[in-house]
Amino acid sequence: MAKILVAEDEQSVRELLTIALRRKGHDVLAVADGSEALGALSASRYDLLLTDIVMPVVDGIALSLRAARDDPGMRILMMTGYAAERQRAHNLEELIHDVVLKPFTIDEIGKAIDAALAA
Repeated sequence: MAKILVAEDEQSVRELLTIALRRKGHDVLAVADGSEALGALSASRYDLLLTDIVMPVVDGIALSLRAARDDPGMRILMMTGYAAERQRAHNLEELIHDVVLKPFTIDEIGKAIDAALAA
């Protein structure tokens, strides 16, 4: 399966994603903000970056721009609970696969991840 980096500042969402993705057989590292994600990206290669847009320290937009620059082959999937942030992310259509709106079901995020990895 895939090696996935999850960057999500809400602990409950981060833990839920980690459990669900590991049950599907993925190798998952979950971090609490974009700064931690940048450190993880510099230490290892990932097939997919699943990132929240609104996070402290380094937000998901800045994280995605840097990740796409450093590893153009990595898929990027973003999550947000804010409509305005979704529009900001869609301005990055060439770099990211999709934006998933919160709240989402495990089935919805699972399908989005599968689609991103298959693209």
